[in-house]
Amino acid sequence: MREEKVGLLVGMIASLGWTIGRVAGPIFVQLGIDQGLEEDGSLLGWALLIVGAGLVSAVFLGLRRYTAFRNARVIEARLRDRLFAHVQRLHFAFHDTTATGELMSRANTDLQHFQNVIALVPITTGNALTVIAVAGIMLVLQPTLALLALMTLPLVNVLGKRFASRLQPAVLAVQQESAQLATVVEETVAGIRVVKGFGAEQAQADKLSIEADDVYDASMQSSLIRATYLPGMELVPNIGLITVLAYGGHLVLDDQMSIGELVSFNIYVLMLVPPLRMLGMVVANAQRAAVSGQRIAEILETAPEIVDPAHPTPLPDRDRNGRIEFEDVRFDYHPDTDGGVLKSLTLRIEPGESVALVGATASGKSTIAQLMPRFYDVDGGVIRLDGVDVRDIARAELRRAVGVVFQETFLFSSTIRENIAFADPDASQNEIVRAAQIAGAHEFISELTDGYDTKIGERGFSLSGGQRQRIAIARAILADPRVLILDDATSAVDPTKEHEIRDALDAAMAHRTTIVIAHRPATIALADRVVLLDEGRIIAEGTHNELLVGNERYREVLAAQDADGVAS
Repeated sequence: MREEKVGLLVGMIASLGWTIGRVAGPIFVQLGIDQGLEEDGSLLGWALLIVGAGLVSAVFLGLRRYTAFRNARVIEARLRDRLFAHVQRLHFAFHDTTATGELMSRANTDLQHFQNVIALVPITTGNALTVIAVAGIMLVLQPTLALLALMTLPLVNVLGKRFASRLQPAVLAVQQESAQLATVVEETVAGIRVVKGFGAEQAQADKLSIEADDVYDASMQSSLIRATYLPGMELVPNIGLITVLAYGGHLVLDDQMSIGELVSFNIYVLMLVPPLRMLGMVVANAQRAAVSGQRIAEILETAPEIVDPAHPTPLPDRDRNGRIEFEDVRFDYHPDTDGGVLKSLTLRIEPGESVALVGATASGKSTIAQLMPRFYDVDGGVIRLDGVDVRDIARAELRRAVGVVFQETFLFSSTIRENIAFADPDASQNEIVRAAQIAGAHEFISELTDGYDTKIGERGFSLSGGQRQRIAIARAILADPRVLILDDATSAVDPTKEHEIRDALDAAMAHRTTIVIAHRPATIALADRVVLLDEGRIIAEGTHNELLVGNERYREVLAAQDADGVAS
């Protein structure tokens, strides 16, 4: 809001102009009746002044409303950009435990509630100025009658405070339940294939029904509070109008007050009713905004755990690229628990060398792939890339130097060209085609109706698993990292077609340090060296053939993984 202080100030000035026009009208009505009608019989001049006051009020009303909504939308847009950028900066561990639906709710519903109250700032300012100006004029004209007319204001204030105190927890409950509902919807849509595959449509519908009922109950509780207090807040100001008519009429009959003053007094009392009536809406929206602001602030105040060093160390030139050192590395996703995923792991990979990590499930293979680009930080020990601690390298530089092809392929809802060039949107067509050729994707892309300009559906589900994986490999190749990590990158490829990309992978790995996480012997055999992991420790190293002949545990792991593959 401070960034938009000029716009907010313009809105308040517009509110002041609107108030002046509104307040001046009844004065001209009073003078027109008392002087124009009763004294000289001329109303034209006063009528023109009344019209002029109305025009001033109308012009500033338009400016106020435009400014109010313009400020609200600008602040909403800036806050959404800030929230989105911050969510992208947050560490993997945050996203591991935070539901997507929860983030979507805060980025949409909560921001909407927040911008609504920003739009009310100049409107509320105008109403407040109107109440102050009207009360001041009434006290000057007839102090006693003004006090009688305004005596209901303290009661409105008491009702407003009670309304606010009861409404805030109810509004918070509605927004929390709405976030849970959004999570169910997001998970169901994102996992629709799993839902349909297990015939779980009714189970998800039942889950949604429960959340929808919770939203309904919380909303009805909030509505009950509004229904209890808002009628009273609307009724109380009208008591002042009855008082003015009753007592003011006697003053006119006793010649203590002119007819024009009584008429203007009634107009002023009527002018007080809408602002006081809006007080309930302002309080309700302010409570929503306070809750929404708190929920947004919870995200913005979450500090990223993976941050750039104060003085980053640049990586050496590419001609000395790709040396990886894991020295006494310890890590656990839940540091407070006993054990650990990696336990004093030490591993050295020379520039240009390819190493396959093999092990049973939960042996730490994928964890190594996620520690290398600093998706997580080690609990102990150090990881170096070309002699530099990865924690001393700027994240952007480190992640340009370490390319990862994940086991779970994610493609964006755009063209194949844009997906391959994701890391370098300015890449030329030749570079994109070359990356696709190396990844073994060029042939099937060329057979598509629109070729590289073919738009793929959400997450690329319009393509086969193998096709998605090859595009992901091409995306990593185009980024030209000095270290390439293939996290079970051939798992989605049909074994009968694995040979189609094996040569391509071999070409991509040439002269580049590569970590291969795999369970298929043909893919493992591409690596220069195989490292066997068991419970977070290295228990054997050698070539694929050496371990196959001389290590019983290695044969057991491959046999188990092969059995899993056949079963699947």
